[in-house]
Amino acid sequence: MTHTNRILVFDSGLGGLSILNALRASLPGREFIYASDNAAFPYGLKTRDFLIARVEAVLNALVEQVQPEIIVVACNTASTVVLPSIRDHFDLPIVGVVPAIKPAVAQSSSGVIGLLGTPGTVNRDYTQQLIKDFAKGFNIVKVGSSRLVEIVEQALRGKSPSQVELSSILAPFFEVENLDTIVLACTHFPLIGEKLVSAAPRPVTWVDSGDAIARRVESLCGEATTNKNPLFNSSIQVIFTQAENDNCALETALNNFGCGNISFLTM
Repeated sequence: MTHTNRILVFDSGLGGLSILNALRASLPGREFIYASDNAAFPYGLKTRDFLIARVEAVLNALVEQVQPEIIVVACNTASTVVLPSIRDHFDLPIVGVVPAIKPAVAQSSSGVIGLLGTPGTVNRDYTQQLIKDFAKGFNIVKVGSSRLVEIVEQALRGKSPSQVELSSILAPFFEVENLDTIVLACTHFPLIGEKLVSAAPRPVTWVDSGDAIARRVESLCGEATTNKNPLFNSSIQVIFTQAENDNCALETALNNFGCGNISFLTM
C-alpha cells in the first residue's frame, strides 16, 4: 500500500471544510490542501455538462500544481455528476461525497427520512439510485435549497443566519408525520449544524458524510511517512480560483479551520 501524505480536498466553495475537519481528526500526519473553485460557485445551479468540463479542468491544474496523492471531491453536487469521468481521467485515488442515505436508514426508527441538499443533488438520478438501493420501503422527503448554501457561505464571513429563514427552509420536513432523521446532503450544511438544530421545531437525528468519508480515505492511506517540509505543520494551504472581495472576514473563518497561506490557481 502506498504511503499517502498529501491530500487535496476540493469543493466549489467552503462547504468542504466540514469534510476537512473530519479528515484532520482521523488522519494525523498528513498534509492537507484545500481548494475552492469559487470562480464557478455555486455548483448546485450548474448543468451536468458544465460541471464535468469544469471540474476536470480545475483538477488538471490543481494536480499539476500541488501533486496530491489522493483527491477528495468534498462536494455532493460535483460527486453525483463527475466521479466516473474524473476517475477515468486521473491515475490516483479519488473519493467523492454522496448523500448519507445508507447510514440514515440504519439510524431511523420511523422509516421517514428527510434529505436536505441542493436542488440538483436531491433530484439527480444518482441520488434516486441510492434511495432505491438502500432505502427501499422508506419515505424519503426531499428538500432542495440553493439559498442554504449561500447562508452558510455568508455565515463563514461573519453574517449570522436568520433563525426565521432557517426554520422556513426546514419547515417541509416537519409537516410530515413521524420524520425522525435528516440527511445533510451538502457539505456546507454541517458547518451551521447547531443553527439548524435550533431552527428545527422538534428533535431529529442529523446525519452527514464526514466520518464515513474520513474512514474511506483512511482505508486508502498507508502509514504516514515523515514529512521534512518545514511548512508541513503550519496552517493548511488554501487555493482559490479567483480573489475574494471580503478577504479579511474569509481569512478569519479559514483560520478557525486551521487554514491559511491563501493562493490562487493559474489555469
